[in-house]
Amino acid sequence: MKTNHFKNLLIPLLVLNVLVFNACSDEELIVENNSVDDVTEMSRAAEMDAMDVALGDLVVNAFEEQERGVLGRSSYNNNLPECVVITAVVEQNSVEVNIDFGTEGCLVNGNLIRGQIEISYTRNPEAMQMLINYNLVDFYFNNKNVAATRTILRERFNENGNPQFTHSLDVTVTWPNGLQASRSGEKVREWIEGFGSGTFNDNVFLITGFWNASFVNGNEHNYEVIEALRREIGCLYFVSGAVEVTRTNFAGVLDYGDGDCDALATFTFNNGVEIPINLD
Repeated sequence: MKTNHFKNLLIPLLVLNVLVFNACSDEELIVENNSVDDVTEMSRAAEMDAMDVALGDLVVNAFEEQERGVLGRSSYNNNLPECVVITAVVEQNSVEVNIDFGTEGCLVNGNLIRGQIEISYTRNPEAMQMLINYNLVDFYFNNKNVAATRTILRERFNENGNPQFTHSLDVTVTWPNGLQASRSGEKVREWIEGFGSGTFNDNVFLITGFWNASFVNGNEHNYEVIEALRREIGCLYFVSGAVEVTRTNFAGVLDYGDGDCDALATFTFNNGVEIPINLD
């Protein structure tokens, strides 16, 4: 399982932020005096989405690598750049993994990251569930300070018989200009096809969950998956599923379609107005 492919999971939703704002302006659904704040907050929420995906990938990748037979070594190799130093300490069944990006930072998948991620868990290969804890230390993502102590619940098999990762999303982010926002929520990744096949290209995942962003001015942006988002590794976009979006000044449903691999989606406002969305 190479979880770095998950970095594209939320990209279509991020692109939608600006497109939906423009469409809402055309329909006069957003109060003009709030337009600048809305654009700024949507941009900040999109940055938090990208950070969430990157953090989840880094932690799960480190866990998977550690569980692939490198247990007991002080360091191991993976697909991260050489400027990232990973060390592991194992005492009986207790495992601690440190991912150090240095004080100057490393460029990882186009993102400048500095600081450390401290990961810990109790190893039990026979357990049906394993809780992965991680803490951010002096952590910066593209020059934004990120403070979080989070968990990922790894299930060998869920009620459908599929592997599953449940991510907590609690975090506080501070931008260089002092703007601050917090996020909470949960995201679940269910591996429904391709597990154990020996090839990665046939993997399919279903994504569910809910999350929000809260700003110091009291504004909130909320997202809830109301129809599971289907991610096929061979396609850049979600091929189906729907997300309910609630913003300070508008709300509606983003629909990714019924199974075709394309860059097309629709957004339906609560007043019934529907607009096409091109996710390219």
